[in-house]
Amino acid sequence: MKAAVGIFVGGHSRRMGGQPKGLLVQEGLPLVERTARLAAALGDVVLVGRSEAYAHLGRPFVDDARAEAGPLGGLVALLAFAGQRSAIALACDLPRVSRGLLERLATEEPEAIALAPRSRGFWEPLFARYDAARALRLAREALDAGERSMQPLLDRLGARELSLDLAEREAIVDWDRPEDVDDLRV
Repeated sequence: MKAAVGIFVGGHSRRMGGQPKGLLVQEGLPLVERTARLAAALGDVVLVGRSEAYAHLGRPFVDDARAEAGPLGGLVALLAFAGQRSAIALACDLPRVSRGLLERLATEEPEAIALAPRSRGFWEPLFARYDAARALRLAREALDAGERSMQPLLDRLGARELSLDLAEREAIVDWDRPEDVDDLRV
């Protein structure tokens, strides 16, 4: 069964001065469109978190389960959308991610309730796969409790770590600040 792939675009991009990070251009494409094309073979691609800046792309949106709840609100919405499928959560600003790495995320440890790499001891929740049916209840409970961080949720889910080599770790480094950007054309 194909996965539900959610590319998270609902953030305010404060560290980027309000500029939508997924619309930064690399290789002639907005980052969000590049990621969507790479992920299309994995399943249905949706943008998570309503942002009018992305409307012109013509991609379907899934609204956050709760406004201003951070990425956890988006994750709950993606898990609900996915239903019985796997849900793959991706940041919108991954300029170096590859199709092969996305395929590893989608297929390794298929029995895991959640699979994500760690970086410096922290989970990478927006480069992660979730078993939507098994993860949704705990994600909703975390959201209802007012949590904003997805780190404790991944711990409660008993997430398994996706081991990455150095090149793969570099492939999931996102663009958070203007100095991170290789090419700031939008």
